[in-house]
Amino acid sequence: MTVTLDRLTKEELLALGRELNDQYGQFREAGLALDLTRGKPSPSQLALSDTLDTGDGGSGGFIAADGIDTRNYGGLDGLAEARALGAELLGVRPDEVIAGGNSSLTLMYLYLLNAWLYGPAGSGSAWRDGGTTRFLCPVPGYDRHFSILEDLGIEMVNVRMTADGPDMDQVESLVRDDPAVKGLWCVPKYSNPGGETYSDSTVERLGRLGTIAGPHFRIMCDNAYAVHDLDDTPPQLENIMDACRAQGTDDSLVLFASTSKVTRAGAGISFMAGSPVNLGAFRSRLQALTIGPDKVTQLRHVRFLRDLDGVRAHMRKHAAILRPKFDLVQRRLSEALDGKGMGRWSAPRGGYFVSFDALPGLAGRIISLAEDAGVKLTPAGATFPYRRDPDDTNIRLAPTFPDLSDLDQAMRVFTVCVQLVSVTQRLAD
Repeated sequence: MTVTLDRLTKEELLALGRELNDQYGQFREAGLALDLTRGKPSPSQLALSDTLDTGDGGSGGFIAADGIDTRNYGGLDGLAEARALGAELLGVRPDEVIAGGNSSLTLMYLYLLNAWLYGPAGSGSAWRDGGTTRFLCPVPGYDRHFSILEDLGIEMVNVRMTADGPDMDQVESLVRDDPAVKGLWCVPKYSNPGGETYSDSTVERLGRLGTIAGPHFRIMCDNAYAVHDLDDTPPQLENIMDACRAQGTDDSLVLFASTSKVTRAGAGISFMAGSPVNLGAFRSRLQALTIGPDKVTQLRHVRFLRDLDGVRAHMRKHAAILRPKFDLVQRRLSEALDGKGMGRWSAPRGGYFVSFDALPGLAGRIISLAEDAGVKLTPAGATFPYRRDPDDTNIRLAPTFPDLSDLDQAMRVFTVCVQLVSVTQRLAD
């Protein structure tokens, strides 16, 4: 029978502490060097796309379907075939898509930079002209989103993440009461790091948000994990653009995705989708920045992936590699921590992360202890703006890159560290 931490006597706590210290000492002596810091595809996942160069993906020459020579200049919006693929991924029309280079983060940064300097809708809409600019950030959330805003000097405001997505009561209140709030970050399917998929109600309320906000408010929707399912009956995300169209708020939405965790993390295609207002204002800046993206890479990807059905078939191969890793994480957490009152964790059905919440005030100490035993974790606070987790609880686990053996060892170390820090804290109370 498992006894929760708060029901253990001092003698039981001391005995458990001695046992955990012995286990921890063995880990330290083992000289481990394991890394769970970032959600990178493993080499076996990357190998799934090797025929981009040697198989069907590399055949057919360099001429696109409309006769464009992909080796030459031009094509600011990307290849028509690539934009059609992006439209399927994002649930929009091809004419609403720009297909870019390998990084959707680059497109996000450039869009926000353009909105800050020149305005998301062009002349007269620049965010910087209104003084302080604030952005709503669901937490825990994606550190790279926060880094963009911090780099641009845009003030970040925490919004609670719920099982249905951002706390929309809080979002709507902040948007209604503060005209300085100009945007909201969203990862609508398998949110980073908790793995939540937004409910139908949340999507509907996102569609209405533009009727509450000012005309230059933008929902930055990073659908990074749109096809990254771990099982064959995944949760379904309602179409956010359709929800906005129904309310006449499609100008408030900008969507992003990429093939970074589909084919090659450093050599894929990124996509940005939006209304004519959004794309027109952004395109005017893009023309000064580039003569066009890497259309050769875009053509290879379209020939390799073909369409959304082809993408899904490819992602089932990814799932076969990733599912055992996520299952292992859940098994080790449950075996070591279930019912002990030492933390709680997400059980995502897709995406790239597991979110762990330790007891308040302990995340930084757990991460430090794990690093001393040879297991690197994402720094404490990384999933919050300015790297400040107000309760010091959240730890993002990234199980995708290590092989199963290394992941198993890393999780054993992690769970011992969680227990040891929790017991130590309880003894000090």
